[in-house]
Amino acid sequence: MVDTRCALQLFWDEAATAYDFGPGHPMDPTRLALTMRLVESLGLARDPAVTVRSAPAAGESTLRLVHSAGYIEAVKRVAADPAGEDAPHGLGTDDNWTFPGLHTASALIAGQSVAAAEAVWRGETPHAVNFAGGLHHAMPDTASGFCIYNDPALAIARLLELGAERVAYVDVDVHHGDGVQQAFWNDPRVLTVSLHESPATLFPQTGWSTETGGPDAPGTAANLPLPAGTGDAGWLRAFHALVPELLAAFRPQVLVTQHGADTHVEDPLAHLAVSLDAQRVIAESIHRLAHEHADGRWIATGGGGYAVVDVVPRAWTHLVATAAGRPVDPATETPEEWRAEVYRLTRQQAPLRMTDGATPDWKDFHDGGYDPGDRLDQAILAARRAVLPHHGLIP
Repeated sequence: MVDTRCALQLFWDEAATAYDFGPGHPMDPTRLALTMRLVESLGLARDPAVTVRSAPAAGESTLRLVHSAGYIEAVKRVAADPAGEDAPHGLGTDDNWTFPGLHTASALIAGQSVAAAEAVWRGETPHAVNFAGGLHHAMPDTASGFCIYNDPALAIARLLELGAERVAYVDVDVHHGDGVQQAFWNDPRVLTVSLHESPATLFPQTGWSTETGGPDAPGTAANLPLPAGTGDAGWLRAFHALVPELLAAFRPQVLVTQHGADTHVEDPLAHLAVSLDAQRVIAESIHRLAHEHADGRWIATGGGGYAVVDVVPRAWTHLVATAAGRPVDPATETPEEWRAEVYRLTRQQAPLRMTDGATPDWKDFHDGGYDPGDRLDQAILAARRAVLPHHGLIP
């Protein structure tokens, strides 16, 4: 039995809340502040297993591991003059508003994920979390989907630079992890796995099961698009039908994950119906898989999530607690001091417990019961047939 009581480095810098597109934008940095306040209020930041630390912003040489020099210069230029008329490279769009701290805040978040990767690879800690990260849509030359610099891709690129030969990336955000997939599309050293709402109904309209990697890296991209409306049982069934087998076959030396909380039923920008409790189960499953297949090396990031008060802080606090091997009982009441902070910052009432009251369960895909008329089972089978044979597995 794996001992899951693990040391954790939690990367946090209050200045990350400067990643702020402004009033009315869904990517509200209040969700980051409230997450850290909940982590602190529950005593996790003081736990002997947890070290809270910050890292410098990623420098240009680090950013260029993934992003082009021209793009980085464009971000800096727009940050210096947000009101300028020329905002190329996907900047200044309906999604990617410009603001004075654009480059500084984006590079700071990237720096936390890169430092997390360095700490784990060098053996300073088995696990590291940067819940401000997970900005998985940014492309090498383009901003996309609220994302300026792609910190998960930068963390992976840094691991490769340090000598890693096999890195697995698992993305459970409701949106396809397109930027990370693109960065390593033709690199056989990196396996990218994404579970997300179907591209037929959600941005970025990519992530079909037929997307399986470039000519030099067949089978190193795996995608499982889920039908809109998929709930706990289907989401957990899909994850366990694909991810464990792929990780066992790929044998990663380190696992990088993205935990967007926007799969939740209350998220205003998507159409899945997942509970906070199922999100916690997935974090626990990934923790276990890191020990089983990556010698315990695990770097976890946040990502999307736009139910700022009710969902994101609790979801990512569970992630931190799970990574530290100090799981929080779902029945735990949220601390009164945290509820007061929620009201102070948002004028909203905070959730009272660390649970939605769900008891997530699922029927394992391998135990039979495949329904050829069920859209979810069709999606699972399509993903398995597309990618498993590349790893010598039977779909």
